[in-house]
Amino acid sequence: MTDLAQTGAAPPSDDGRPGRAAGRALRRAAPALLAYAGTRLLGLVVLAIWGAFADKSPHQLLSARWDSLWYTRIAEEGYGYTIYLPDGAVHSNLAFFPLLPGLERVISAMAPLGAADAGLLVSSITSLFAAWGIFAVGDLLYGWRVGVTLAVLWGVLPVGIVQSMAYSESLFTALAAWGVYAALTRRWLWAGLCAALAGLTRPVGAAVVAAVWAAAGAELLPGGRWRHAWRTDRSLLAGAVLAPLGWLGYVVWVSVHTGSPTGYFEVQNGWGNGFDGGVAFAGFIGGRLIEPPFVAGLGLLLGTGALVWLAVRCVGQRQPPPLLAYGGAVLVLAVAAKGYFGSKPRLLIPAFPLLLPIAVALARLRPVRTALVLGSVGLASAVYGAFWLHGTGPP
Repeated sequence: MTDLAQTGAAPPSDDGRPGRAAGRALRRAAPALLAYAGTRLLGLVVLAIWGAFADKSPHQLLSARWDSLWYTRIAEEGYGYTIYLPDGAVHSNLAFFPLLPGLERVISAMAPLGAADAGLLVSSITSLFAAWGIFAVGDLLYGWRVGVTLAVLWGVLPVGIVQSMAYSESLFTALAAWGVYAALTRRWLWAGLCAALAGLTRPVGAAVVAAVWAAAGAELLPGGRWRHAWRTDRSLLAGAVLAPLGWLGYVVWVSVHTGSPTGYFEVQNGWGNGFDGGVAFAGFIGGRLIEPPFVAGLGLLLGTGALVWLAVRCVGQRQPPPLLAYGGAVLVLAVAAKGYFGSKPRLLIPAFPLLLPIAVALARLRPVRTALVLGSVGLASAVYGAFWLHGTGPP
């Protein structure tokens, strides 16, 4: 694996007292978490104000629309619900991975909360853990200021309001960020466990598996260490084996449940999803470039170009293999998938490594200027999030 000393950081020492170490880590991350929580609070306040004028319930917008309804039904009734649409589409709830509805079910059974409110609770808590993990990665690689900036940048994404919804993005990003951090610091069993849980949360959990395997490969391949790994690196091998079990386990379960070896992928096809290398998305952009007013097509083209530029910058930063593997996989799986083009910004929420070049640049500014930039972007994000959720299409 890339030596972290080359990036100005090294794995933190372990003094054998995990409680004290966690306390120190939390105190170090506290400014990032407070700033991140401020971005989420601003988004909720703007949503509430917008909802008051639009006569719509912010609570319903956050907990009882679109995918959140599917998660709630799974939590309450289990799998097996399918909708057959007039256009031939078949929407099965098997498309939704089980960790979030499972948590909703457990929490609603233990606390006086419905499944939807349990989903909001999960998102509220795990969004903070996600911000903490993102801070930890930035801090490890580039220092404290970059870590804080990176966590806040993640909170002020244009569709950051999703982090406060009863969706699985916050839960997934928390597991992904800490899985990547564990891989960077060679905590192999933790990395494998986070990857396995991420694989039970969203299909893109495969990206966390890629991060763990990239770290393991970079650790073992130089000098032929892989020949003796079964004797000297058993925790590494255990983490690498554990990593894909969540994703594979659910896909295999769906195959058994449907009676087809490709059952999960058939379920995705029923939703109009799948991987086509970006052909459908390119056609979607092209269609908006040849029809007036052309603004949507130009915006999509510029946005896609910006994502490619950020990916190239990540490589230019010489980010460690786990980070490049994870960020690249999330980007490819989001952009190169067909269907639900309006949801692509949401699918990119977990791709926090793409924000690192921006975070490094902002952290070089004077703190006041950095705060002004992030505050302005945060306000714009809050307004856009309220506008987006009051629209007709799902995020």
